[in-house]
Amino acid sequence: MAKQMNIVNAHDWDFFNQEERPIIIGGPCSAESEEQVFATAKQLKENGVNVFRAGIWKPRTHPNTFEGVGSEGLPWLQRIQKELGMKVSTEVAGARHIEEALKAGVDLFWVGARTSANPFLMQEIADALKGVDIPVLVKNPVNPDIELWLGALERLNQAGLTRLGIILRGFTPFEKMRYRNNPQWQLFIDIRQRYPDMLAICDPSHMAGKREYIAEISQKALDLGFDGLMIESHICPEVAFSDKEQQLTPVDMRAMLDSMVVRHSGTSEDESLNDMRMLIDVLDDSLLDILRQRMVVARKIGEYKKSHNIAVLQQGRWDKILEKVVRKADDAGLDRHFIEEVFKAIHQTSIDCQTEIMLRE
Repeated sequence: MAKQMNIVNAHDWDFFNQEERPIIIGGPCSAESEEQVFATAKQLKENGVNVFRAGIWKPRTHPNTFEGVGSEGLPWLQRIQKELGMKVSTEVAGARHIEEALKAGVDLFWVGARTSANPFLMQEIADALKGVDIPVLVKNPVNPDIELWLGALERLNQAGLTRLGIILRGFTPFEKMRYRNNPQWQLFIDIRQRYPDMLAICDPSHMAGKREYIAEISQKALDLGFDGLMIESHICPEVAFSDKEQQLTPVDMRAMLDSMVVRHSGTSEDESLNDMRMLIDVLDDSLLDILRQRMVVARKIGEYKKSHNIAVLQQGRWDKILEKVVRKADDAGLDRHFIEEVFKAIHQTSIDCQTEIMLRE
């Protein structure tokens, strides 16, 4: 059974610049060479970023692809700490990574989406970190399972870690969409409501999959009240060994951040109202996406009807649909008339769409 976690507010971590809002963690998807990471870090530092990220160990879907330089890259991070005065972070996926990264003096760890979905690995990481006071951020699992995500954090918390945070990087979509991963913003809102002190970082790079969407996702995250952003930045994204399409140069990243609007906190009453309004916005986005998906299917049905010379209106089918949704509306405590009107409008739009298809030459 889930227990309430003991979480320290990020303002009391003595880690991030307290004047910095939003918190920015930047750096390449992968550490590829000493020259690449240092040049990227130097430009990021010049552009106001104080926490550097780079993947040393890279979990990849297929073998024989670039899986990171491994522990060879740890001295490169040490050089960034020493010469640039930046804090450094990397992804860990097991006890060996923890041991080597701690020995190298890495300042912050994050746990990736594949690892956070595996309770055995999360327990191994928690056991390896027992008695260690270091900030750890946990990315959401690949599937939208909030209890699995919280369970990963609980294992770390039970090991004594209190400087914990989440990273929303989106969830594997079931169908093709604009973004690489589905944001599912409501899961962040659910966690924020349960743990208002939990540091929340958005990873717009993995959510977007393409650099042209990073700005709009980042602004949405700031509008929703995220504490910061983890953005992938490479000195020359075009030659990156991994995820080249979702990385920004340090200069482009700074220009994007300068264009962001950062919302100020209001009173506690205002924040409660804003939380509910943000949830409405998220649910509206979900409704629109579901309606879009429904219209895609309706068009496919229209094409099938045309090719098989079937009439657009199938009255018996529509009567059954309306009967079913009204019954479900009653069970859910929804107004029957309201649901009827909504589904009649949806059905009419589908009929109009399929009629247009029938009239095409």
